[in-house]
Amino acid sequence: MPKSISLRKSQEFRTVYEKGKRLDGHFITVFVSPNHLDCHRLGITASRKVSLRAVDRNRLKRLIRETFRLSEIVVSSTEKRYDWVINVKRSLLKVKLADSLKDFQRLISCLAIEEESKTYQAGQEKP
Repeated sequence: MPKSISLRKSQEFRTVYEKGKRLDGHFITVFVSPNHLDCHRLGITASRKVSLRAVDRNRLKRLIRETFRLSEIVVSSTEKRYDWVINVKRSLLKVKLADSLKDFQRLISCLAIEEESKTYQAGQEKP
């Protein structure tokens, strides 16, 4: 994953947490905030509450990066471009890539439905 599509600074993470929308899944919590760039950006957090072992936390981050990469087509289908912050949960330690992918794509579809309904409501309000 290129560094240009990564959230790096704590201020970028803080902005997504404060202004973004929260989506809870079985294995991850996703915070999403629209950005004004031409690409989606990703930030991943795996705290020591998830696992005390750095090896496990790094494995989870690799798993999420791969999940995001495999979901690129679905993510790109959204109208806007977003900053994504994904917080991993302890339950992700026990699952395979397919389960992680399914959970993430379910959250993306929830976001797309919400985005679609807002577009529809905005169209209804205009005379």
